[in-house]
Amino acid sequence: MTAANTPPVLTAAVPLAYVDREGTVESVHLGTVAVLDADGRITGRGDPGVRFLPRSALKPVQAVALLRAGLDLDGELLALACASHSGEAGHVEGVRRILGGAGLTEDDLDNTPDLPLSADAAAGAVPAPILQNCSGKHAAMLAACVAAGWPTTGYRDPEHPLQRLVRDTVADLTGVAPAITTVDGCGAPLFDSTPAGLATAFARIAVADPATPEGRVGAAVRAHPWWVGGTGRPVTGIAEAVPGLIAKDGAEGVLAAALPDGRALAVTVLDGSPRPLPVIAADVLTGWGAGSAELDAAGRADVLGHGRPVGAVRLAPR
Repeated sequence: MTAANTPPVLTAAVPLAYVDREGTVESVHLGTVAVLDADGRITGRGDPGVRFLPRSALKPVQAVALLRAGLDLDGELLALACASHSGEAGHVEGVRRILGGAGLTEDDLDNTPDLPLSADAAAGAVPAPILQNCSGKHAAMLAACVAAGWPTTGYRDPEHPLQRLVRDTVADLTGVAPAITTVDGCGAPLFDSTPAGLATAFARIAVADPATPEGRVGAAVRAHPWWVGGTGRPVTGIAEAVPGLIAKDGAEGVLAAALPDGRALAVTVLDGSPRPLPVIAADVLTGWGAGSAELDAAGRADVLGHGRPVGAVRLAPR
């Protein structure tokens, strides 16, 4: 690979965190952080304007599009529409409630069959679309199609009216028109953005009027963090530790979060590991005055040796 054809995401990254095993640096996580202040100014580490794939961190933005299409969800079920859930019993039942409210069943789901993320829930289970972590989003997409009078068949097609609305909503809230459309792990279209754009979208959701689609999504994610992740999930722990926070993670090392005053952050880790995400997020949030014992615990990533902590993931020097 020459400098001329090096992907921009590689040159945009800087060291964000490292693995410390009893004083030895074992590995280093590179990436980019976008930090948005309450006045809309962007700072961060690396290049927050680089294009990348936000993966499931875009789900709250997608949920705004579904409400704009006429979907009538709020509370825990709207949070579930934004979720990469663990597949625990409550999550699965919630997906059935979303589908049932639109006169649909789990047979209408067209996301990838999978096992729950929760090891306990996965024990003895058979892969199925409803157990896959994106089933809340897919159920809500189907319900939005019913509400808008659009066909449910082919709802994953990027040219379906629903997905065109999602793409337009991503551009609207992030301020970045998607240049790439690919396929996410669950089968839904995936649009690119930038860390700065993702942070901007979360800020707009966090400060929105409660009566708007953005405000409804923000209220749901803020009030129901378990529905967004699940038991023991880092994204749920961080959201529970900081009152008023909205937070969502995504595959390949992505996390975005925002406070009610519009301060927001977005992180992408170059090697795709989620391990440093809570450490980085907790550092930014603590710098904003949101620190607490609960956040310290949620933002800790221990390194184990024979089952006991022998180090930790630590922030790289700035």
